[in-house]
Formats: sequence, C-alpha cells, structure tokens
Amino acid sequence: QVQLVDTGGGLVQPGGSLRLSCAASTSIFSIYVMGWYRQAPGKQRELVATITSAGNTNYVDSVKGRFTISRDNAKKTVYLQMNSLKPEDTAVYYCNALHLLHSTEYSYWGQGTQVTVSS
Repeated sequence: QVQLVDTGGGLVQPGGSLRLSCAASTSIFSIYVMGWYRQAPGKQRELVATITSAGNTNYVDSVKGRFTISRDNAKKTVYLQMNSLKPEDTAVYYCNALHLLHSTEYSYWGQGTQVTVSS
C-alpha cells in the first residue's frame, strides 16, 4: 500500500504560478510512474502529466509549455510546476502512482488539492 499526500493548491490570479507537491510513503518510490490528474466540476478526471522512473515526461496538449512535472526519488516526491495559469486550469489536482507487475496494475491516488485560477 502506498500513501500519497498532495499539497500546494490554492487561489491564484490568471497568469500566476503554483507548485504542487506529492509525497509518497513507499520505500520503492523510484519504480512508480508518477502522474498528475485533474478534475473540474462536472467533468471527467483527465491526465495532465506523467513522469517515468527514468525521467521521461508526457503532457496533455493544453498544458504543454506551461506546466513541468519533475520528481525527486531521494525525497520520494513528485512536483508539478504550473506557470501562466488560466481559469480553465481550475480543478482538483490528484497525484497518482502506477506500477505494472506481472500484468497486475498497482495504482494509488492522493487525496487531491484544489487549484482555483480567478481574478
């Protein structure tokens, strides 16, 4: 079992920045693919960004060039740096840890942190 704690959300004006953090309890953090998802009111949860154990990253088109995902395996933490925030980025952001072993998927979620972009 892996526990994830998401922090760093808040209220920010359009064009502002926030950095989200997700701290994991597992001692084998480095094997997990880490991701950030978000869910806006009335919408389905969507993938925002992922980072593999090797540091390869992937982003949804709407955040490319504005958001950066990174990880610190020694601190067992993944980050999401969000710049040039827009009102449409408003959502609850969730951290995810994913590992595949012998065709079994192990997936864990943080509790979520609210990001509100508004003037």
